[in-house]
Amino acid sequence: MMLAVSIALPLLAGALLPVFRWKRPAARNAYVLLMTVLTSLLLGWALTQPANGAVDLLRFTDRLTLSLRADGLGRLFAVLVAVLWPLTTLYAVEYMQEHPKQDSFFAFFLMSYGVTLGIALSANLLTLYLFYEMLSLSTLPLVMHGSSGVSVHAGLKYLYYSLGGAAFAFIGLVYLVYFGGTTDFVFGGLFTHVGIQHTAQLRLGYLLCFLGFGVKAALFPLHGWLPTASVAPTPVTALLHAVAVVKSGVFAILRITYYSFGAALLQGSYAQHIPLALTAFTIVFGCAMALREHHLKRRLAYSTVSNLSYILFGALLLTPQGYAAGLMHLVFHSLMKITLFLAAGVYVVKARAEDVRDLRGLGRNMGLTSGVFVLGSLAMTGIPPLIGFISKWSLGEAAVLLGGTLPVAGVVALLISAILTGIYLLVPSFTLYTARRADGAPEPAPLGLPMRATLGVLAAGVLVLSFYSQPLLDYLTRIASGLV
Repeated sequence: MMLAVSIALPLLAGALLPVFRWKRPAARNAYVLLMTVLTSLLLGWALTQPANGAVDLLRFTDRLTLSLRADGLGRLFAVLVAVLWPLTTLYAVEYMQEHPKQDSFFAFFLMSYGVTLGIALSANLLTLYLFYEMLSLSTLPLVMHGSSGVSVHAGLKYLYYSLGGAAFAFIGLVYLVYFGGTTDFVFGGLFTHVGIQHTAQLRLGYLLCFLGFGVKAALFPLHGWLPTASVAPTPVTALLHAVAVVKSGVFAILRITYYSFGAALLQGSYAQHIPLALTAFTIVFGCAMALREHHLKRRLAYSTVSNLSYILFGALLLTPQGYAAGLMHLVFHSLMKITLFLAAGVYVVKARAEDVRDLRGLGRNMGLTSGVFVLGSLAMTGIPPLIGFISKWSLGEAAVLLGGTLPVAGVVALLISAILTGIYLLVPSFTLYTARRADGAPEPAPLGLPMRATLGVLAAGVLVLSFYSQPLLDYLTRIASGLV
């Protein structure tokens, strides 16, 4: 039941936050940080307990239950969320100081934490789907925070895309109930002995479900909402891109691929080939669009579009090596991208630098932020021995081992992406130190302790995992083999 408590605590804490009459922002901030850290600690304690199967929260019918379970993949995603969410909350305390409506912002910020944990710990597709839809509702006010015309437009676009994706994902849920008799997650899928007469229908169901969850995974051509949503406050965009919305989309696709429909059903069919082709194209498309974009946060958003398909490409190879490599990039990209976004947010709020060209010369005045941004850029490009190189090399190796036209095309896409990533991230990093600040540019404001601490911890995490990641990689291999 501690899994349920870990999910319920931030939901309840967020719902109650506006009820209290906060006389001082510091008291509210302390409450938010306490609830966030306490949730992570409770989750950590729950995950150390022996696994006793699924916990049923609500039973609709014999086939449809609301249940929680912490298997290997769920534990991985939950721990990732539980580590990065408190850090982002600490950062948000300083970032949001001058923003209006902070009570409502932090209320939805807390509730989104609980909902994301619900996705991670879902025992079946019905539970995941319900939390997945709750995530759209809880993050919508965050995207629209400030209520400007641009923010409202971004929020509505996000909502329309999400509703369309939900409709397609629901089709997959219906297929599972009708043909499988359950929506429970079982490694290898529910259809290992399915009759040949149902195979074609199930593959179509998977493809529709893949496209539905592919909306939040920002798969081309369903990606349009993500760059637009970059108008949200940076703590929101950081979580959107690192652990919450887009990673929930990727997580859902991993679930339906390996734990619902099953790799054996999909291998060698159009249900594998079409998604593989889409991910290979999205890898290059996202990087090309990032190269064209001069707005800093939108450039990082297009980078996310590309990198999400790295994860999906590895998983859709439908081999243990590809799955493990995809999981590796899921973890490493989360750390790299949240580092880049939070550094970008410092530039925005402390130096009023929203355009890539505004970064010129800031390295001299903003040493910590610029050093962290450069480290994140080097890692994202895939410069050895940083974590981006480790995961990208593993993805390429898995594709080469499998062979075939689409896997090789994916390797080519990875190479093109590495070159383009180097251009759109390393060139701005270079100008941080070599170019001269524009005349009349505002003097950067000093960073407070919350921002300095967050950036320092994230940079340390990138470095530690770059040189000591073998235990994590071993765990990912065990997940990909169905051993945990």
